[in-house]
Amino acid sequence: MLANLSSDIKQYLVVTGNYWAFTLTDGALRMLVVLHFHSLGYSPLQIAMLFLFYEIFGVITNLCGGWLGARIGLNRTMNIGLFLQILALGMLLVPAAMLTVPWVMAAQALSGTAKDLNKMSAKSAIKILVPADAQNSLYQWVALLTGSKNALKGAGFFMGGALLTAIGFAGAVMAMTAGLLLVFLTSLLLLKKDLGRATNKPRFTDIFSGDPAINRLSAARMFLFSARDVWFVVALPVYLSQTLDWDHWQTGGFLAAWVIAYGIVQALAPRLTGIARAAPDGRNALRWACILATVPALIALGLMSSTAVSIFMNPATVLIVGLMMFGVVFAINSALHSYLIVSYARADGVSLDVGFYYMANAMGRLLGTVLSGWVFQVAGLVACLWISCAMIVLTALISIRLPARHQGLSS
Repeated sequence: MLANLSSDIKQYLVVTGNYWAFTLTDGALRMLVVLHFHSLGYSPLQIAMLFLFYEIFGVITNLCGGWLGARIGLNRTMNIGLFLQILALGMLLVPAAMLTVPWVMAAQALSGTAKDLNKMSAKSAIKILVPADAQNSLYQWVALLTGSKNALKGAGFFMGGALLTAIGFAGAVMAMTAGLLLVFLTSLLLLKKDLGRATNKPRFTDIFSGDPAINRLSAARMFLFSARDVWFVVALPVYLSQTLDWDHWQTGGFLAAWVIAYGIVQALAPRLTGIARAAPDGRNALRWACILATVPALIALGLMSSTAVSIFMNPATVLIVGLMMFGVVFAINSALHSYLIVSYARADGVSLDVGFYYMANAMGRLLGTVLSGWVFQVAGLVACLWISCAMIVLTALISIRLPARHQGLSS
């Protein structure tokens, strides 16, 4: 059956397989680090600091990685990402006494670089492999890739919590390293050379976008992902463990189920938004951002309410119901943004625009991660939720000026 597929579809399958495998280990590694170091007595802010270089190097990688992909090809940037993740996992296999904060931060720096090289390569490849006049198909392919990635990230959360409980930190890291090494060797053999290489080699200054629509969309994306991570990355898992007294299995399993469901919704976004037959535009992004802004506010009010002592409105119920609402609406927002950047990006040297956009995405994650640990430590989860609401309002305000129909810059 595979022999009958076109070469473009085969390449898409290789790219997607790489992305899936990487995402599984990335999600598992994040949950391993959060739960393992929380069990060692690290404070929420200290745990957030472990991911500081992960996010900082994600920003740098996206800014430079798009330029690199346009010059050397997306196949090479994707394989470099896989290799760096193997090195990052290997750094965590040292004796427990050597797992100091600076060492783990250095490993996370490699992992952040690897993750964003891999993601930028996968998202850019879709633009090349889908015909330019098939915008409806592009929306659905982007939603499917992004949604499946997040579903696997959720599976990675579960895998991380399960492996930590079953075979310990070192055993879990060793198992993931072996699996990813096999994927890397397969990718070296199958991935097409020069995929996504620009016709004219871009200058380094081309990493900055000159397209106002891409700049606005990137700014909206930064605040959107800050709004998610300010309460989801550190504050939520620590709250579940510390305040609700959930164990590793419960915390990892619940967050895994949430992210898997989130990914499924993201993949189904073209149908759920009612625009599967017509590609979305800036007006759709604005509308869904406005809806999303109400959700963290409702969760915060629910946790603050005096009725939260009742059996129907205890903190766990408020969080579970609120997370379900947030997951559905956030997934649709993210899917719309992911389609719009691929649609807006120029065809020749697509990774330049996609890299710039995901640089803003990484900036949002960095801001959200640091705030998640600090705000939760000094003011609690409710404060994180109100900050999340304010950031989504900023996303909506920026989205007002996203174009209804984008003409783009000449390639």
